[in-house]
Amino acid sequence: MGLVMSSKKKNAPLPASSAGLLRFFEDETRGIKVKPEIVLGIAGAMIGISIIIRIVFPA
Repeated sequence: MGLVMSSKKKNAPLPASSAGLLRFFEDETRGIKVKPEIVLGIAGAMIGISIIIRIVFPA
């Protein structure tokens, strides 16, 4: 009976929740792969540089 239940679970459709979206976005795609931490770090560095430029070279 345990085998029958496990095979039913494998064939069952995924619930309409974030689990299905997570599975969709885990698929391999072409293009550049960058970690989110790197993107946030670059954005923070750009903001910091622009603030420093404003302080050093006031308009």
